Amino acid sequence: APSTVGEIIAKDAAGAIGITSMKASNVNVGAAVTITESGIEASGIGITCANLNRSQIGGRRNIVINGAMQVAQRATTSTTSGYSTVDRFQNIHLNTDEATTQERASVSSSDTPYRLGFTKSYKVTNGNQTGGAAANSTCLVDYRIESRDLRHCSWNFKDSTENIVLSYWVKASVAQTYYVRIYTGDTPAQAYTFGYALSANTWTKIVHKIPGHSNIVFDDDNGIGMIIRWYQYRGTDYTDNSVTLNEWRSHNSSQNTPDQTTTWYTTNDATWEITGVQLEAGDEATPFEHRSYAEEIQLCMRYCQKIFNAQLIGTMNTSSRMRMMANFTVPMRGTPSYTRTSNNFSFQIAASNETSSNTTEAQGGNTATAEGNSYARTWDFGGFSSLADRSFIGGNGSHVFTLDGEL
Repeated sequence: APSTVGEIIAKDAAGAIGITSMKASNVNVGAAVTITESGIEASGIGITCANLNRSQIGGRRNIVINGAMQVAQRATTSTTSGYSTVDRFQNIHLNTDEATTQERASVSSSDTPYRLGFTKSYKVTNGNQTGGAAANSTCLVDYRIESRDLRHCSWNFKDSTENIVLSYWVKASVAQTYYVRIYTGDTPAQAYTFGYALSANTWTKIVHKIPGHSNIVFDDDNGIGMIIRWYQYRGTDYTDNSVTLNEWRSHNSSQNTPDQTTTWYTTNDATWEITGVQLEAGDEATPFEHRSYAEEIQLCMRYCQKIFNAQLIGTMNTSSRMRMMANFTVPMRGTPSYTRTSNNFSFQIAASNETSSNTTEAQGGNTATAEGNSYARTWDFGGFSSLADRSFIGGNGSHVFTLDGEL
């Protein structure tokens, strides 16, 4: 046996063959496997202690919030276009004969996603489109990402060859090709479109690698950095067969995808549902990052929060008008709009109880903000009587406001 680095003992006293030392440089084991000091790389997938999808071994990998569709603060079903059910996801339907229904649905225990830990999905059910597929009709599911949450994917000041990977589970009742369009919100706006084919009523995992682009930068702010849109149907006013799939191009709002098959749209009660949505920086899709419900709802509250009467603190503004303030559970993305969902204001001081049945808003609310985040909001409401110069605490748990800070 040679007596150099990498010396091999052909046979020891016990008859065993062993290796006493290993050459320090890489050792190739077959055409697709490389062993280094850091670990093993097989078939182009780096599995090393130093690097897994750009060092993302631990920590948060999934840029998408509520990708397992656990949280639905607003409602579990709705026919209203926009953010109406599952947090962070919205169904947009325009120029339809009958509104589509969006809902947080349950995944069957016999389906593959369920066995992977996905019990909920975001489901869209088509209405009765008696007029057929109009050129200006739309049905899509939309997810929007804050620009600052994509900074680590900013290809123009890092490496434009780096990729991001989108993966998700999807099922539709109609077999056809569907399209996804990803476009950036910061200047210059770029767009990337790809298609995926589904068999009817079969959960399918889609994994798509999206290449870097040297002209894309994501600003360090709370604006829109990227929009992901899954189209169930887009009319010909917004499609163009000159759109090239699987490459970046300048964003054009009237050229979203190639012309789309109308079958799903013209089929009454056709369904489309999605779960397990993950977007990550890297070259390969890693297993879905399941987060606890407690973590997920806290992340969602940056964009939507319910305010309950018990959270409100009030002080006398006049003898019949109270100034109310609510501190947010978590800071919200900028100044939120709000909807009053109840007139059930009830405030208590010591042993007395001051209530109002007239909840006419006397003036618009003001929001306490810092560093682009929103922390609290005040409202003035009339209809009270004989208010004293003191503080009042909300006396019941009714849901009285919904705050909306969505992109």
